[in-house]
Amino acid sequence: MDGFDDPVTNADFDGYVDDQLSPERRIAVEAYLSSRPGDATRVMADLRTKGELRLALAGFRGVPRPASTEAARRLERALARDRWLGGLQRVAAVGIFVAAGWLAHAGFGPLLISHVAASTQPPAYVRDAVMADRTTTMRESMASQPEARVYDPGEIRSATAIVMPELPKDWRVKDVQIYPSEFGPSVEIAIEAGSLGSLSLFAVRPGSFDVVKPSVVTTGDAKAAYFQVGEVAYALVTTADNRDIGSAAERLAETLY
Repeated sequence: MDGFDDPVTNADFDGYVDDQLSPERRIAVEAYLSSRPGDATRVMADLRTKGELRLALAGFRGVPRPASTEAARRLERALARDRWLGGLQRVAAVGIFVAAGWLAHAGFGPLLISHVAASTQPPAYVRDAVMADRTTTMRESMASQPEARVYDPGEIRSATAIVMPELPKDWRVKDVQIYPSEFGPSVEIAIEAGSLGSLSLFAVRPGSFDVVKPSVVTTGDAKAAYFQVGEVAYALVTTADNRDIGSAAERLAETLY
């Protein structure tokens, strides 16, 4: 976009709406918008929509209300539709590069959720989360597969329409990858999570709107805490006997409101 040494992009608009920009960058975005009424109108509409969505989803900590859920459905879809369509081409290119490695899942064996750990079977994306965790672990042992340590939530959202939760300050990102899944592009982050040890955070758009509080299940030698906020679902996965993974998932979910 012309007229600026550091061009303002759609990712900057998203960061402005999500309050993820530095004060200097916010000023640059506001200066840009002050001379472009069309873009300013769209950003203000996104700010309003986000506020309305937060109010509509306020029942997350209480009993969900059908009317609020339906309102949240409409609002979130309106906010995400354009960004999702705009990122499809970039995501398709990434998927081609990782698809061949993904086929290695045949060597992992079946992913079965323990019936003892959960009275009802968890969503299908939990299996993808465990598979992504195992794939990342495999990549760590391969010298030909370098880790991507740069974690940019704004870029991820711009390319995939997946909003990532805010990570605790003592968590260190070791690797960030975009993997294909049953539901489309997914985000897989390998993390050194302080006292929780090594774990992974998986995020995907499962194709439905819901608000699901964190639940913990066991699948094989892995434990997963999954939850959903709006149109994005998440899962924390660990192979350690970590009883705090459910609490960690709750803290991540709270940052999305």
